[in-house]
Amino acid sequence: MLFKLPLILTPQPEGGFTVTSPLLPELLTEGDTVEEALANTRDALEATLELYRELGRPLPSSIQLPAAPAPLWFETVVATS
Repeated sequence: MLFKLPLILTPQPEGGFTVTSPLLPELLTEGDTVEEALANTRDALEATLELYRELGRPLPSSIQLPAAPAPLWFETVVATS
């Protein structure tokens, strides 16, 4: 299943980034680099989805993408050296 949600990457003073989402406040992860933080987001999202299922809470409808194939517009962070 595909989800589209806003992510906030906050640089940490000691280095690395914390990832949160205003639509899913329970989603929280981190990484030493942007790439690692974004990669860890998948695991954090899966844990958050499981929590919502266990609690019987509905997900915000705006994050669930339709099952039918359609173009997907998204923005991402790309780091270069």
